[in-house]
Amino acid sequence: MNYPEKGSKAYLFSIVLVAVMGGLLFGYDTAVISGAEKGLQAFFVGASDFVYTDVIHGITSSSALLGCIIGATVSGFCAQYLGRKRSLILAGILFFVSALGSYEPEFILFTHGRPSYSLLWMFNAYRIIGGIGVGLASAVCPMYIAEVAPSNIRGTLVSWNQFAIIFGQLVVYFVNFMILGDHANPIIEKTAENIYNIVNLSDAAWTIDRGWRYMFGSEAIVAGLFTVLVCFVPESPRYLSLVGRDERALMVLSRINGLAKARETLAEIKATVEVKSEKLFSFGVMVIFLGIMLSVFQQAVGINAVLYFAPRIFDSMHMGNPMVQTVIMGIINIAFTLVAVFTVEKWGRKPLLITGSIGMAIGALGVAAVNLFELHPLVSVVCIMVYSASFMFSWGPICWVLIAEIFPNTIRGAAMAIAVAFQWIFNFIVSSTFVPMYNMEAFGMGDRFGHMFAYALYGVICVVAAWFVYKLVPETKGKTLEEMSALWRKRDGKGPAPANRAVAAE
Repeated sequence: MNYPEKGSKAYLFSIVLVAVMGGLLFGYDTAVISGAEKGLQAFFVGASDFVYTDVIHGITSSSALLGCIIGATVSGFCAQYLGRKRSLILAGILFFVSALGSYEPEFILFTHGRPSYSLLWMFNAYRIIGGIGVGLASAVCPMYIAEVAPSNIRGTLVSWNQFAIIFGQLVVYFVNFMILGDHANPIIEKTAENIYNIVNLSDAAWTIDRGWRYMFGSEAIVAGLFTVLVCFVPESPRYLSLVGRDERALMVLSRINGLAKARETLAEIKATVEVKSEKLFSFGVMVIFLGIMLSVFQQAVGINAVLYFAPRIFDSMHMGNPMVQTVIMGIINIAFTLVAVFTVEKWGRKPLLITGSIGMAIGALGVAAVNLFELHPLVSVVCIMVYSASFMFSWGPICWVLIAEIFPNTIRGAAMAIAVAFQWIFNFIVSSTFVPMYNMEAFGMGDRFGHMFAYALYGVICVVAAWFVYKLVPETKGKTLEEMSALWRKRDGKGPAPANRAVAAE
């Protein structure tokens, strides 16, 4: 083979750009519900064969996350036996099928526009299919980027995946806003018998009949483009080496780094993948525990309750058009994600996580205080923006960077699958419980009690997350993936190097 003597940054950035489109679809798919959920709720409230409750709506709004758990769980198997590239192609196909199915869940089997309990199951089935794609992409995209990126810019490039997730959310906020246009969102009120009535049925008829469908269906355009483009990117060189295709691995590495560096990198890879199948705990329990807890905290801080239900939250504050405020929040999220992208290699992973945790705690506890003391709603809006912005430069991107970096080569696929599965399990728990918790009434406070309780809980979890990072998480800035394998390698049968010892030299 004719191996290039010089690497090409343009080549590297082009394949990373395609990979981060998986992150964009991740953000698009998970946030599309924010604009569609009220129209969807009103549609199924009209069913005659069952009562559509808050609990059912919470589960329906979060059903894609059940698919995410499945997708994340099988991502290790897919990444190992299909490869990183074909796993991303599969994810793209699942996104595409889900988008069209969510647009027209009645396809063939049901009468269009007639809500029923069976149709609700079919809609959720399509959302779960999309969720499987999200779960796959959420694990494989950062894994792929980490495995093609040089160590000195790996954190930055993996952070672009989180930028793409937030950008996908911003895009869908705009798309939902434009689809809704001058049409009204339904106003749904609960009667004393706990039955929902649509107050403005005639004004919101278009939104209930078609608006939510267009929002879900719009994803098919992006999903189709991603599926086609990912066919043209190379397989990960570390996966190629793992399956014995060293010549092809060297070609990909040469195109990225140049031949001399490629030979050196391939030698390091070979030194860590000679044993192709190691047991999950070959490097000790701590590395798996840290990966799981990073994922758990990323969701337990409650961010997706805000991202998925932003219009509903802003509407409850009576501060103008909630869709406009949601778009503004999306723009702020993009700006603060860029803070992480441009500082992660300079400041390191831990300082960003700790700072972000503290900022989130201040924002969440501020919202709780607004509801406890009945302060002006504008204070609550500002606190939510602080809370969301703090997540975007910390737990949003940095969690993905760390779980793509800390696992050794020979167990990365399986370990990331476990960590990401826990992430989606807790995402589902947070998202499906938010609406009932947010609407709780007690102590004569009405639903202000639920508003206060939800954010107070998230604020306390943010404080615990900061302590966890400070005490246990190692700094990975500047280390190659092979050095991370060595860090966790058992020494003299005494287990892996303690996390704090690894940090001490930083």
